Amino acid sequence: MNRDLILGAPVLVLFTLVLSLVAGCGEVSSPSGTTGALEGDARPDPYRVVATVGMIADIVTEIAGDRARVHGLIGEGVDPHLYKPTRSDVVALNSAEVVFYNGLMLEGKMTDVLVRAARDGRPVYAVTEAILEQGDYVMTDEADHYDPHVWMDVSGWMRASQVVAESLGEFDPSRRDEYLLRAKVYREKLNQLHLYATEAMESIPESQRVLVTAHDAFSYMGRAYGLEVRGIQGLSTESEAGVKDIEDLVTFLVDRSIPAVFVETSVADKNVRALVEGVQARGHDLAIGGALFSDAMGPSGTYQGTYIGMIDHNVTTIVRALGGEAPAKGMNGQLTGFNRR
Repeated sequence: MNRDLILGAPVLVLFTLVLSLVAGCGEVSSPSGTTGALEGDARPDPYRVVATVGMIADIVTEIAGDRARVHGLIGEGVDPHLYKPTRSDVVALNSAEVVFYNGLMLEGKMTDVLVRAARDGRPVYAVTEAILEQGDYVMTDEADHYDPHVWMDVSGWMRASQVVAESLGEFDPSRRDEYLLRAKVYREKLNQLHLYATEAMESIPESQRVLVTAHDAFSYMGRAYGLEVRGIQGLSTESEAGVKDIEDLVTFLVDRSIPAVFVETSVADKNVRALVEGVQARGHDLAIGGALFSDAMGPSGTYQGTYIGMIDHNVTTIVRALGGEAPAKGMNGQLTGFNRR
């Protein structure tokens, strides 16, 4: 599929227009609209929510609490850039009362089913909508494609959590204050995570604050926490890395004496391993510093299967591999496994 159709800004605009048009046929809500129960009428518990990726499902669960039954479509170790909705996904969307997706063309191959859900009258919310409207926060690549990986900057994901709270408040107005309060409590936890990431990254020797991974999923993290970020592939894992790309990175890593690079749990590691072999052939001892969570979280039911655990794992793994100081079990002492591959 043409990468412009997956990540390009024109398609995001088109998708937004389509959702606006179908609003005339059904009830499509955005954080600035009002759709849902009449004021004073509580939704029956639990109502059904579908979220496209685990990071969104997790913040919806935190904010909705027992009021909702949240189903995430794209699970552990699955790459959303390449994901095609299954029959069971369509069934889940058809039974959902509310749908949350990332936007910024992360779910490019799910656009059709999301549009159909909106046309059928379900409230469909993009958690990055408010972020996109806030000036130049959203990053793009050289071809001006949106970078959807906002969750890598905890402060950005704090904004997304507010969108979720306000959206749930529109869908279920009688409990709006409850959702906003739960979001406030959750953002306090996220702020602690943000402070941990900031302090831990600052402990890495300045010359080694370089993060090299399989694809460009960490630019928001780099900007927020002072890392120079290089990805072998582009923003979407559909892009291919050329021989020259790898050769250039080999030279860069040798010249800068970088101690480690990283694989990702949802992306094939062949390019990273080729990079390591190329660097080692040049006489530099380069290690694979660990497996990072990029487009998917860890196993359901584990600490790394939550957004906070995912970022705690990534920060702790990066810091320790690049020569900084971070506790082996992370900010909350709950990390297990995954640090090395």
